[in-house]
Amino acid sequence: MASEDFCLPGDGMEELKQVCSKQLPPCNLSEEDLLRNPHFSRLLLRLSQQVDESGLSLTLAQEQAQAWKDVRLHKTTWLRSEILQRVIQELLVDYYVKTQDTNLTSEDKKFHETLEQRLLVTELTQLLGPRQEKEAPSLLGLEKADLLELMPPAEDFLWMRSRLPLEVEQQLKRKCFTLLCYHDPSADSDSETLKAAKMWKLAEALVSEKQQCLDTKSQQQERAVLLAKQSATYSQVLLRCLALLQRLLQEHRLKTQSELDRISAQYLEIKCSAMVLKLRMEELKILSDTYTAEKVEVHRLIRDRLEGAIRLQEQDMEKSRQVLSTYEVLGEEFDRLVKEYTQLKQATENKRWALQEFNKAYH
Repeated sequence: MASEDFCLPGDGMEELKQVCSKQLPPCNLSEEDLLRNPHFSRLLLRLSQQVDESGLSLTLAQEQAQAWKDVRLHKTTWLRSEILQRVIQELLVDYYVKTQDTNLTSEDKKFHETLEQRLLVTELTQLLGPRQEKEAPSLLGLEKADLLELMPPAEDFLWMRSRLPLEVEQQLKRKCFTLLCYHDPSADSDSETLKAAKMWKLAEALVSEKQQCLDTKSQQQERAVLLAKQSATYSQVLLRCLALLQRLLQEHRLKTQSELDRISAQYLEIKCSAMVLKLRMEELKILSDTYTAEKVEVHRLIRDRLEGAIRLQEQDMEKSRQVLSTYEVLGEEFDRLVKEYTQLKQATENKRWALQEFNKAYH
């Protein structure tokens, strides 16, 4: 297929869209953009033949793959030694735990003590490392020869080394069975033979599950990119819809606003009248519940009596006004007579009181 055909609709366009979505970074190019720029489309196709899916050149990708292969090889070698080191340390830890609970045989004690002694001396020897003549003396003045003297006897070491693979195998077997039961709890009740058979397939199952997780993660990333594109597209559509709605509101709202205001005013007026009538009805209901016919009759009698008493008081008040008017006509002479009458009345009261006291004292 000619390069000029890739910028036309058809298989070339589909291949170009796959190149843009997989091999090259997401550039969010539409079919219209690719058709509008045919030279750029041919450039993308030629560029895709020189790079892989990650965007690296083919030569650099091969070098990277070889480097990763070497890294995995060294990592595998290191992991093997590290696993063996940890398994030996776990054997020693289990030994010290068992010494607290059970009585171990002399062979077990000899094996673990020889193993621990050999391990400690080897680690200390490695810590010293190769020394140069001009270097400063080591810590505490120790030399490798001093540490090698602490090595266990050769016979004990050979006997321990012949037994060590079996102990390591048993420890690894227990750890593998623990891992299998964690991955498949139903295997806890199986026999050792069946567990061993399942262990051979455990690695394949873990690799399959890991690949499934990676595929799911890749699908999730693709969906996230698709979701971002759709979100951007939908956002633009929503913005256009909002602009259209705003324009429609501005054009048609002024025409209908007065009618809406009139209807709203009528509605509020009717609602207010209804509320006033409801309040009056509640007031009348309270009055009817409070004042019965008997209570109204009693209140009427009380009101009549009070009105009669008020009329009598008004009549007495009118008579008092007339008497006061008569007294006011007399003027100052009347005031002098009142004062004299008051003094005489007070003197009479005093003499009456003195006479009563005299009579009490006489009797």
